[in-house]
Amino acid sequence: MAKKEKKEPAKPSTAWQGTYGDMITLMLCFFVMLYDPSEVDTAALAQIQESLQITTESIEAPVTSGGQSLAAGKLADLGNNISALPSAEKGKSLSIAKKKAVSLFAPEVKSAKITISSDERGVVISLASDVFFEQGSAVLNIDETRDILLKLSKFFQDSELKNRRFRIEGHTDSTPVDNELYPSNWELSSARSANVLHYLSDFGVDEQKFSIAGYADTRPMFSNETKEGQAYNRRVDIIILDEGHF
Repeated sequence: MAKKEKKEPAKPSTAWQGTYGDMITLMLCFFVMLYDPSEVDTAALAQIQESLQITTESIEAPVTSGGQSLAAGKLADLGNNISALPSAEKGKSLSIAKKKAVSLFAPEVKSAKITISSDERGVVISLASDVFFEQGSAVLNIDETRDILLKLSKFFQDSELKNRRFRIEGHTDSTPVDNELYPSNWELSSARSANVLHYLSDFGVDEQKFSIAGYADTRPMFSNETKEGQAYNRRVDIIILDEGHF
């Protein structure tokens, strides 16, 4: 009697892989939409990093290799110690100030009149020079920028910023100045920062909390080889200073 040949089992269907791939893609898109890069505050992160360094240095028990742990009770208090440190509170304060600025100046940010960022100095509010000044001039276009300057003055008088200090920095591109009033970009950048302070003072800020500086073209944000880069480099930065930069 002939033996029946065994049939090979049917290969499993892979149709589910298409549906699974679509689901994973949709989940990725969902989490990308949830991510908000404006929430990442480099000033606050720097303060937290400093806090961690200070706290770990204060722990007397030595740190040993893998398989070991710190002395009992020390690690449990680490979170409370960090949150109570003055540096952590400063970072939290700067983070709140940045969020308020982003919310208050949303229309100006959208129209590229203002940009808001943060770095090791603190929270930086950058005014586009092409909006606030004529080319080669330190005279403010007050008719066009009065409302923005008023909003800025009210913001700097906020109770959250009462213990803060500020610095106004003027910057230019690398194009030489060609007029009798300003022999170079140094004088132009300094005059622009001074004039911004004068108007903010007229609108109510305490000028004793401010300092001014002019950097000419020595601190560009982008290359001066392109028109777009030059436009970004022509700016006046108003900085809510971290206490380490007072």
